[in-house]
Amino acid sequence: MLIFDQLKKDDPQLRFLAVMVFGGMVVLLAGLWWVQVVSAGYYQDKLETQSLRSVRIPAVRGKILDRDGRPLAENRPSYNINLYLEDLSAKFQAAYATALTQTRKGLAFQMAAQEKRLNRELTKQEKKQFAVTLKIKNDLQEQTHYEVSSNIVADVGARLEQNIPLAQKDFQRHYDKARAIPLPVLANLNSTQVARFEEQSIHTPGMDMDIQSLRYYPNNTTAAHLLGYLARNNDSSEGEPAEYNYRMDDYTGLTGIEKLLDKELRGTAGAKSVLVNNLGYRQRETVWSPAEPGQNVVLTIDLDIQKASEVALQEAQANARGAVVVMDARNGDVLAMASNPTYDPNFFAERHDPATSAKMWEYLNDKNLRPQWNRAMQENYAPGSIFKIVVGLAALEQGLNPEETFHSLGYFPMPGRKPIGDTAGAGDFNFSRALAKSSNPYFITQALKPGMLPKIISVGQRLHLGERTGLLPRQETPGHFPSLNDVAASSWRDGDTANFSIGQGPIVVTPLQMAVMIAAVANGGKVFQPRLLTRIEPYGATEAAQSFPEGQLRDTLGVSARSLRIVREAMLADVESPEGTGHAAAIPGWRIAGKTGTAEVERNGKKDRSAKNTWFVSFAPVENPRYVVVATVEGGASGGLTCAPIAHKVYLAIQQREQQRDKKAPKPETLAQMR
Repeated sequence: MLIFDQLKKDDPQLRFLAVMVFGGMVVLLAGLWWVQVVSAGYYQDKLETQSLRSVRIPAVRGKILDRDGRPLAENRPSYNINLYLEDLSAKFQAAYATALTQTRKGLAFQMAAQEKRLNRELTKQEKKQFAVTLKIKNDLQEQTHYEVSSNIVADVGARLEQNIPLAQKDFQRHYDKARAIPLPVLANLNSTQVARFEEQSIHTPGMDMDIQSLRYYPNNTTAAHLLGYLARNNDSSEGEPAEYNYRMDDYTGLTGIEKLLDKELRGTAGAKSVLVNNLGYRQRETVWSPAEPGQNVVLTIDLDIQKASEVALQEAQANARGAVVVMDARNGDVLAMASNPTYDPNFFAERHDPATSAKMWEYLNDKNLRPQWNRAMQENYAPGSIFKIVVGLAALEQGLNPEETFHSLGYFPMPGRKPIGDTAGAGDFNFSRALAKSSNPYFITQALKPGMLPKIISVGQRLHLGERTGLLPRQETPGHFPSLNDVAASSWRDGDTANFSIGQGPIVVTPLQMAVMIAAVANGGKVFQPRLLTRIEPYGATEAAQSFPEGQLRDTLGVSARSLRIVREAMLADVESPEGTGHAAAIPGWRIAGKTGTAEVERNGKKDRSAKNTWFVSFAPVENPRYVVVATVEGGASGGLTCAPIAHKVYLAIQQREQQRDKKAPKPETLAQMR
């Protein structure tokens, strides 16, 4: 009341001061009302935004299927145990409080002991060394958090009868940087472990089980080099947001189809937000956008033929190193591509204990075995006698009479050099017998005739030898094939021509290139672009989003039908004639045309007979060529003894496959009834 009494007095200065104070109070109250009432929603949203953490959710990877829709790479559920740190907050605090109390008591005891020794009270400065510093508190927090978590993990491991390691540095890294998302503890539980955990999980705080999609190769090592393998990579794909606080485990393809079509297979990642409290623990989750599964990829591979090719190659000899390619001669479709030694791509998708991982990596990085190397496309091999097919075509085009007899001495004399040997032996040879018995002198003599060398080069160039086929970009070697300039150079000698004509010297090829060559001989001269991809389908659908046309012509051989017929008949004799070197490939009911080859390998400038490359190239059935089978083995006995039996087993599998298809096909009367 005193204030109002004073205001009644006619004092202008006092009245002015009173008005200013009253106005200030009005402004202050208005501001508080605006902040706490009007803008409450805005600040609440801002607070939540500052407490939100974005998380990238990987998509389910698309399947890779064979030509009949059978899975070569798919996904299976992986049951994983995670530790939710926010559920352990009370245990963390209790353990820290106990440890802090013990630490303080310990320091107080040490300080008292020090005062007793000195027989005096410590100074304020001396007492600081017995104080609980901020560093001690932080260390105690880290240690107690880890001990609580590791004890729980150890308890779970005991229940599941499996040792579960939890390194302190890994735990601390997760706690510092990704506290809002669960800590992975154990992945890929088996059915027994799942049952045990579900029965006893009520006794284990902070633990929960989730199900994630895991890449799975149901046929293990089958077609591993074609399919490729994955590596952990949580980066955003093209077109996805790049900014995330956390990223869940994802994969990217490193080799094979997994790499070539990684974008299509990987799909589009989703996103969710995690609301965290002031301690960084998760409060709730909200999915912003669900992940979109990747697309399925359908290959030209026939799973049955692929398996048969791999088994035949592995059975060729102990620790066989080589490749098998099976191609459809009518359109260039790759039906099988085997390479040995091989590996299981499941290894790269799963987590393993350190001992298992170290052993597997030692095998994968073995420089002698090179199990990750696709020998069907990435290895350079001297073709040996299978190149005589090209020389023979060129000679026939140059007017060679196939019935004309050539007498061989059993070797080819080289002036000033060691003669070139010949396993065919001495005797008289026409074209068919020379190709069937693989006579070196016969084909060397043809190649040395005037005008022959450019013709051989021309046929080889039409086959695109020395060039990549493009089947798997950047995963293929081009090999080497001399050009016209090379053979016209002054440094080129007759000895070079002699070696070249029998597939030695300045020429190396891949088994895939040889499959393209044999397909062209079989189909009448069409040099096809080999095809591995049939179509790409949206996940869960059967309608193609993208198709890859078959029968893409790359070139033509440019030789007459007569020359091709003569070469095919000679290749048939190689398998069916008692003198033929490829007789081991023969099977009842089919007529197979083939050619063996054995190429010597040079190491440190010297020929190493133990490292020779052996070949068998073929097609069948001769009357209506459809299948091309090419086999090569490093260090084999010979093309006829090592590789022809591989082709024999593959053709048996193809026969069986066709019989199965015939049984499944509707009978003519059934088709009529359907109409």
